[in-house]
Amino acid sequence: MSDNQRFLCEAIELARANLENGGRPFGAVIVKDGAVVATGVNEILKTNDPTAHAELTAIRAASAKLGSPSLAGCAVYASGHPCPMCMAAMRLAGIGEVYYAYSNDDGAPHGLSTAAIYADLAKPFAEQSMKIRYLPVRPVSGPDLYAEWAKRQTKA
Repeated sequence: MSDNQRFLCEAIELARANLENGGRPFGAVIVKDGAVVATGVNEILKTNDPTAHAELTAIRAASAKLGSPSLAGCAVYASGHPCPMCMAAMRLAGIGEVYYAYSNDDGAPHGLSTAAIYADLAKPFAEQSMKIRYLPVRPVSGPDLYAEWAKRQTKA
């Protein structure tokens, strides 16, 4: 069995255990330099937090363990096809590789596919199911928010 297969099996076992504990069937493993850095399971039902996906709970744990918001050099092994939110979070964290065992097609018959969300997000904002509008509001007083942030970065 390859390392990729071994780590995917670990993610599946986490998902299976989470299912046994009343959670959703998703698990994730984060690996760096061939070693497991962190794991996570879907905690949506436990926490009522819709962002508590397995990949995100693993990212939070890995970032805390490594003491950095950058997970460059890490790979994620997920039991299921990561949703757009998780994919975006992994990109923002600098994760370079993602492997998953169950596809959206595998999950669709069981209500576990995020393919419709991917399709909706591929549309222009004006055509998406969620109302998204740019309103360039700037308070009258105080410095420009982004300019102030940039200024503070140069001082750091």
